[in-house]
Amino acid sequence: MVTMKWPTEWLRGALTAAVLSIVSEEETYGYLVAQRLREGGLGVVKGGTLYPLLTRLEQDGDVIASWREGAGGPGRKYYSITPAGKQRLAMLRVDWQIFADHATAVISGK
Repeated sequence: MVTMKWPTEWLRGALTAAVLSIVSEEETYGYLVAQRLREGGLGVVKGGTLYPLLTRLEQDGDVIASWREGAGGPGRKYYSITPAGKQRLAMLRVDWQIFADHATAVISGK
């Protein structure tokens, strides 16, 4: 798979909704979130971008985190979505679709 290098401002606009969407599918940890973002075509998201976002989502009450011992390795911080996070994700999905439709119309000259 070819990994695109998207403009930073594009990724910044989509990252919160994308991360919440990934966490909503199953309890997961940061490295797997980054992997899913890359596999989904959003490119490589570095830890210096991803982990502060996960911390903000936790502080906002959209995800909860818990530490778990690693099997033969270091412990990991697992994230799961909260009911408030599910509500926020639902609103972000609707808003994103409207925004994307408008942006596409303007950019394509329609």
